[in-house]
Formats: sequence, C-alpha cells, structure tokens
Amino acid sequence: MIYDNVTKAVFVERPNRFIAEVEINEHRETVHVKNTGRCRELLIPGCEVWLTAPGTPGRKTKYDLIAVRKDTGILFNIDSQAPNKLVKEWLLSQDYDRVVPEYTYGDSRIDFYMERRDEKYLMEVKGCTLERDGIGFFPDAPTERGVKHIRELIKAREDGYHSILAFVIQMDGVSEVRANVNTHPEFGEALEEAKKAGVEIWFFKCHVEPDSLTAVL
Repeated sequence: MIYDNVTKAVFVERPNRFIAEVEINEHRETVHVKNTGRCRELLIPGCEVWLTAPGTPGRKTKYDLIAVRKDTGILFNIDSQAPNKLVKEWLLSQDYDRVVPEYTYGDSRIDFYMERRDEKYLMEVKGCTLERDGIGFFPDAPTERGVKHIRELIKAREDGYHSILAFVIQMDGVSEVRANVNTHPEFGEALEEAKKAGVEIWFFKCHVEPDSLTAVL
C-alpha cells in the first residue's frame, strides 16, 4: 500500500493515545496517531517520524502519523489500518472465489471471509509493531478483543471453516510473532489453544518505506 503527501517530522510528545506533538521544520504541529497501542519503545522524544496528509474535510488535525524510525535504525509502520489494507490487496490477488471484509461470525466481526469452491475461510488480521531482538511480539497492550477473536476462530474451526490468524509484521527483518505473555498472559493462552485446535497462524513479512508498506512473500 502507498501513501500520498508524506512529510518527515520530529516526535516531541504524545499527550494521549490519539494525538502526538511533532516538529515540522521547527514548527510545532498536533497530529493524529493511527495506532492506539502504547508504542512506548518507538515514540521517543527526538525520533524521526513520517506523516501523511489525507486532506479529509473537517478534520481537527492535518496529519496522520504513520511511521517511525526506532533507535536501532529500523523503520516501523504504525498505521493500525495498514495491515487490513495490505492483506485485502493480497487476498484479491489470490484464487479465492469470494472475499468479504468485516464478516459477522458469532458475536464478532472477523476481518475477512473467503470462499474457494466448497471451502470456507475466516481470517483475523493483527498488526505487529513490537520488536525485541529480532522477534515480533503481540499485543503491546492488553486486548480482550483480540482474545475474543481467537475464541471465535477456534469455534469456526470446529464448525468446519479454515481459520487463520494472520500477523502483519510492520517492520523489516522480522519473520515471526510470539505472544507477549508479559503484557497479556490470556492472549498467549488463547493463542496456544488456537494452534492445538487447528487454527493456522500466518506471518506476513513486510518491507517498510516512509510512504509504503509492502508484503515480502
């Protein structure tokens, strides 16, 4: 996926999870953060960040913060909407007969429903922006919603669906994602139950540029 109108800036602070203060050519600007996760190891005062200006009428902020360079030099895409857009582009390029986003199953809305001949698939997508020593971890904050989605995938597998939990790794150089059990033990437990139940775990490795997120398959 490609972004338009990308601008480089310097991160100053994050007053709350929705906004950040940045400097663009020594001018201070309030921007929207497209990720409600903590991102504490990324959004450090003085780090390089990249913004996009969607140009949506009536917005309170001109820019969205979409990427940040970690102190290790690695560039991270932190746009929480990017993983689903990337996966949708990929699914539409495959030989599925039908691809339906935001599919209602049980008490949840699962990211994608697919059909291929007589086979039915459900896929939930999670974006990974937390990295330690070359390994991705999810989540970076407790997610009861994430646990609920895993439970639904387990049930769907029991009902005869192909169930898939897909992690989009929003950084270069990382090929797997593990449960961040220190932050949310229940997510780790649910993930192990899912694997035993036959839920498929997929990893979308990616290449990140300030203006793009590309799957590397």
